[in-house]
Amino acid sequence: MITIYDVILRPIVTEKAVGKKESESALCFQVHRDANKIQIKSAVEKLFQVKVADVRTSIFEGKLRRRGRYSGYRSDWKKAYVRLKAGEKMPEYVES
Repeated sequence: MITIYDVILRPIVTEKAVGKKESESALCFQVHRDANKIQIKSAVEKLFQVKVADVRTSIFEGKLRRRGRYSGYRSDWKKAYVRLKAGEKMPEYVES
């Protein structure tokens, strides 16, 4: 059985993500690669007790990384931008 903690792996706290949080009322998360938009929406609503308006996702391929003569790829990962409905209080996970 998949839980909300399996869907949402971690919040992404970058300059771009914090800017979207302030200007567009959108949260940014790294999510499980196989999670769909419906699962992401329900996980955010249950975890933060907010109403979600829209979910946008994008998949990133792992980069090639080298250590001397050894090389390998990082894992592929998925990012989700979750926009909250108007009037919803923004959770403050960044400061804690």
